[in-house]
Amino acid sequence: MAASEVTVGIILLSQTVVGVLGNSSLLLHYLVLYFTGCRVRHTDLILQHLIVANLLTLLCRGIPHTVAAFSVKYFLSDIGCKLLFTLHRIGRGVSICSTCLLSIFQALKISSGNSRWAEIKVKASKYIDSFVYLSWILCLLVNAIFPMYVSGNRSSTNFTSMKDFGYCSGVRHDTTTDSLFAALLSFPDAVGVGLMLWASSSMVLILHRHKQRMQHVHKTSSFRSSPESRATKTILLLVSTFVLFYSLSCIFQICLAVIYHPNRFLVSTATLVAGCFPAISPFLLMSRDANTSRLCLTWIRIGKTSDIMRNM
Repeated sequence: MAASEVTVGIILLSQTVVGVLGNSSLLLHYLVLYFTGCRVRHTDLILQHLIVANLLTLLCRGIPHTVAAFSVKYFLSDIGCKLLFTLHRIGRGVSICSTCLLSIFQALKISSGNSRWAEIKVKASKYIDSFVYLSWILCLLVNAIFPMYVSGNRSSTNFTSMKDFGYCSGVRHDTTTDSLFAALLSFPDAVGVGLMLWASSSMVLILHRHKQRMQHVHKTSSFRSSPESRATKTILLLVSTFVLFYSLSCIFQICLAVIYHPNRFLVSTATLVAGCFPAISPFLLMSRDANTSRLCLTWIRIGKTSDIMRNM
């Protein structure tokens, strides 16, 4: 086993372990809030699905690539490869949809308070559950044809028509089919990133206008100056991180598509870049949620103290 493969395996393993622990901790945090009766925000539902999508992405791609990096080749069956690749694509798609919904909903939340926007806010809050579950269904339908491009047993197909991923192989078809397949998978991602950038630009513009207004007004408690402002900045940081790593991931994916026989370093680097956002995103959210947890637990303690005083 080459030293470079061991190094890649250790890096991928560290990224997967850190990402899984971070997302699992944040998911446990939401479960604690739920069982303690703390009221959660509308965006928390989106964040919970984002966490599940992150876990799916890390586990279905990070673990197999880590095992393959330690020279354990083609340890999965054909069905196992198809299932893992499809679940990874679904998790990646839901991650895009969740981040997009999160940015759009927050942009609506801090937008102008006129009647037209108020009506849209009410409808968005009412149907936010449906939008989140619809994203899972759409990602499942879009990636339903993905298994036909993956094979677990490289020896079962002509070697020259296969693309080596270490633990599985990609099946090559004719140029037209591959181009249509790439366009089908890329179009929803491009739409999601476009909406994300539009919503983020709107939030930046709203915060900038608010800052300009507050320069001429004495400092007072504003709905945008404390919790919502911090939440908006956290989401902007989340979206910026997502767009950065997603752009890098797209570059590597294009390289993998263009190069007929990509080397192991390129495949491992593409996997490492694709796992950066799922591994980092929970830590970007923890500071805001830590503040929420402290406020909620304080409210619970006050409520319990009041009950005890009434019973005395």
